[in-house]
Amino acid sequence: MIDSSRCTACVTAGLLLLSAGTSATSAGCAFEPQGEGRVAAVIDARTFRLDDGREVRLAGIVPALSDRTKTAGTAALSAIISGRNVTLHGEDDMPDRYGRQPAFAFLAGSETPVQSELLRRGEALVSTEVTDKDCAADLAAAEAEARRARKGTWADPTAIKNAESTGDILAGVGRFTVVEGKILSVRQAGATTYLNFGRNWTRDFAVTISRRMMPALEAAGLGPKSLENRRIRVRGYVEARTGPRIEVLRVGQIEMLGGN
Repeated sequence: MIDSSRCTACVTAGLLLLSAGTSATSAGCAFEPQGEGRVAAVIDARTFRLDDGREVRLAGIVPALSDRTKTAGTAALSAIISGRNVTLHGEDDMPDRYGRQPAFAFLAGSETPVQSELLRRGEALVSTEVTDKDCAADLAAAEAEARRARKGTWADPTAIKNAESTGDILAGVGRFTVVEGKILSVRQAGATTYLNFGRNWTRDFAVTISRRMMPALEAAGLGPKSLENRRIRVRGYVEARTGPRIEVLRVGQIEMLGGN
């Protein structure tokens, strides 16, 4: 694992705006109300059922990766919300394909969503789906608190993958993964830009960026050429092509780290 204390600046337009000294509060995630109810059952590390039958999927987070931490995440969520009254808030109450309502859940009387508590315990990771800047910053701060304290999933030295460890990254194909490393080169092939972390462009780890993402990255000060020889932390779902890849779909997937 690469030492996360080397992080000196976090750049975000959607996910990872934070500073090392920021306390984790998440009033920024108090979107429009989407109802309330009593939690009847916890289904998994980020899904629960209300007593009226609705299933709710916690927005803005993904479960930790290992079997142990997934189990721990389910237990942690159960300890926080089982039998409790919650209010739901969200940017969109459209159910997902499985009929689950994505939302930020707040215990009665609390201004901090359940998501932040799970993140502070290290029982979840911040996803890339939150587009609201304030909410994204609050969630990122909660995760950073757990990362610095090496709580939960962050106690595992392999929780953050080294960009040079291609095999470790490939073992997580299809999984949401956090990778740190130095960008050795930037090249463009057709409509895709590649941030290469190794000398072998086809087999080593790389981050891919489509042409349509370029304006947003440039606006956030993350023009690909400016990233060459810089250390970054990137998160997303690992794909296997000739080598492991993470595609950047939102600016907040990239976080600048200190040092070259």
